[in-house]
Amino acid sequence: MSIAVITGASRGIGLELARQLKAKGFEVFAACRKPSSALQELQTTIVEGVDVASDEGIGRLVAALAGKTIDVLINNAGILTSEELGDLNIDRIRKQFEVNSLGPLRVTAALTEGFAKGSKVAIVTSRMGSITDNTSGSRYGYRMSKAAVNMAGVSLAHDLKERGIAVAIVHPGFVRTEMTNQQGFIDPPQAAQGILERIEELTLQTSGTFWHSNGETLPW
Repeated sequence: MSIAVITGASRGIGLELARQLKAKGFEVFAACRKPSSALQELQTTIVEGVDVASDEGIGRLVAALAGKTIDVLINNAGILTSEELGDLNIDRIRKQFEVNSLGPLRVTAALTEGFAKGSKVAIVTSRMGSITDNTSGSRYGYRMSKAAVNMAGVSLAHDLKERGIAVAIVHPGFVRTEMTNQQGFIDPPQAAQGILERIEELTLQTSGTFWHSNGETLPW
């Protein structure tokens, strides 16, 4: 049975990714800080206490996957706060970098030995990390942290290519979740389906591409 690992799996897009991957026949390792009742009902393998911004949390995930081959890793965990020019809360900005930018890099690096030729890595990012697409400003921490993780994704695509491992950098869309206060254009099931379609289509030739979950290629 193929193994999929998802961070931030307790709710929203991560929960729906776990649900859909299980339906596809994957053995799902659902990593989260604290499992929700909805995640527990899925009866996946839950790895709790996983804060992607801490060595201890990532260590729990590494231990849970010891000796296993990871077919798909989806770096989904993320946080969003709002900073305006007149309210630059540097601590909040720094925290977003720790979770949104360094988290996926740290998790991927920690699990690299579990990858095999043909394994795939996905980073759930945001088009708000696109410099070209920034037409409204503000949200400094989120925009900057997502731009940074996009760069990390491209570097990972180069570094893992020789081992036959491809990397997808995917914007899920504007999704109605707790993170967005239920604002958005689509719901988690549609977003998760699009992300999984991009991962299924991913090849070494398209590794490092920045996609919208609907298949559109996004500008950097």
